Amino acid sequence: MALPVPNLDDRRFQDLVDDAKRLVQQKCPEWTDHNVSDPGVTLIETFAWMTDQVLYRLNRVPDRNYVKFLELIGVRLFPPTAARAAITFWLAGPQPATVHIRPGTQVATLRTDTDEAIAFTTVGDLPIVPTSLSFLASSLAGEKEVRDHTEALLAKTSFYCFNKVPKPDDMLLVGLSDAAPSCAVNLRFKCDIEGVGVDPENPPLLWEAWDGYAWAPCEVDRDGTGGLNRDGDVVLHVPKSHTVSVIQQQRAGWLRARVLKPEVDQPTYSASPTIKGLSAFTIGGTAEAVNAELVENELLGVSEGVPGQRFSLKRRPVVPGGSSAVLEVSDIDGWQEWKQVQDFVESKPDDRHFVLDAVTGQVHLGPGVREPDGALRNYGAVPPKGARLRIRSYLIGGGRRGNVARNSISVLKSSIPYVSKVQNRRAAEGGVDGEDIENAKVRGPIVLRTRDRAVTMEDYEHLAREAAPEVARIRCVTAGDGTEAGGVRILVVPAAGSQDGRLRFEQLVPAEETLQRISRRLDESRVIGT
Repeated sequence: MALPVPNLDDRRFQDLVDDAKRLVQQKCPEWTDHNVSDPGVTLIETFAWMTDQVLYRLNRVPDRNYVKFLELIGVRLFPPTAARAAITFWLAGPQPATVHIRPGTQVATLRTDTDEAIAFTTVGDLPIVPTSLSFLASSLAGEKEVRDHTEALLAKTSFYCFNKVPKPDDMLLVGLSDAAPSCAVNLRFKCDIEGVGVDPENPPLLWEAWDGYAWAPCEVDRDGTGGLNRDGDVVLHVPKSHTVSVIQQQRAGWLRARVLKPEVDQPTYSASPTIKGLSAFTIGGTAEAVNAELVENELLGVSEGVPGQRFSLKRRPVVPGGSSAVLEVSDIDGWQEWKQVQDFVESKPDDRHFVLDAVTGQVHLGPGVREPDGALRNYGAVPPKGARLRIRSYLIGGGRRGNVARNSISVLKSSIPYVSKVQNRRAAEGGVDGEDIENAKVRGPIVLRTRDRAVTMEDYEHLAREAAPEVARIRCVTAGDGTEAGGVRILVVPAAGSQDGRLRFEQLVPAEETLQRISRRLDESRVIGT
């Protein structure tokens, strides 16, 4: 528990006014009008207000000393975390060539009279690959044989896609001309109305994509066929792991529709759907985006050739994670890349390292420290005098305001050929405001206690929280008995919100990148054997 901070002077404005009026009665008894309308009382209140401001600043001195101590032990405020959203870029129609959505593409919510637009930036390249149908087959439950329907399709002959009475694990195999990772594929069916018995809004049918190792589920954007019961389009969001593979000696990007065992009270197929025609094409793609703005090639200044230099970014706070900020220093051979580190403890005199304070936007270069023998040692390299410094790129923004609802992101800030619209099919999640000084004060004693070592359960929780401040809850529990005895488990609950107060299970599953970040941090500090 932190020690209470004493007030050096606890008097407030009214106390000062009352003290002055008591002195007036003692020192100047002929002054009898103490009402606020009296000019003398006005002067008393004016000076009391000025004194109150001085006392307020005086009482802030212990806070300032506390903050300086936190800086001394290396406690920094956590910067805001940017919300992330999957942005789908819809094409105006099928294209003959690949459409590239470049990193740094900006989209935003709609600006209104009351709300400013909230911008998001894509963080990776998205190639929207053109596809077409190259192969069509079916496989019946319990059989290894794959029945080729490609020739029947070309001859415009109808065929059953499942057993005459469909069974669970009957499959319709669709081979695309190429893999379509992270793309939206439109399958245009021509069907007879034969698959009677199913609910068109909830058919017992699962669409999947082959990723080279297993079948991964596809998200169905819309099914205009009602479960292959009528002519219409099935639009699938293909997972990013989709890859080309060989099935039945046919090399293709494979999709399949698999009949599921019906749930309780769910109608199932009483007869197989009949396919008369099928075509396929790519109609869009989905890219990851963060609630941040990309700043590129910002010139910081010119080196003075001495250790411990500091430079300030023009914009802040910097969003952590994703694409880390990269410092570049000019020399006769061009621009040299410097690496961002947490601190300079292990930096050697020739290491091109720098530290970035994401909250203040300050870039720190390695200091020079006088050793006990009198020698001066540099922790990190020093740019030569006159060298120019620049940051290649960094992201700014973040915060809770980026947790926007589904379908809120609809504005493409710069036009992209062949792209007709954008949308976020799910709510943006993960945006957290930056840490305030009061929370840092609470965290300071914990930092001194753990000293970067994970021994107790509280230590594990603190270090995990330090690695992922954006998550909602972190709890450490014992792993169990037997082979896991002596180990611990870290339970992580991500920050998830919902407009209607309901949460889906997948919203409570932490991102793999978050778990890896926590794991790396604990591996550095855990006791051997845990």
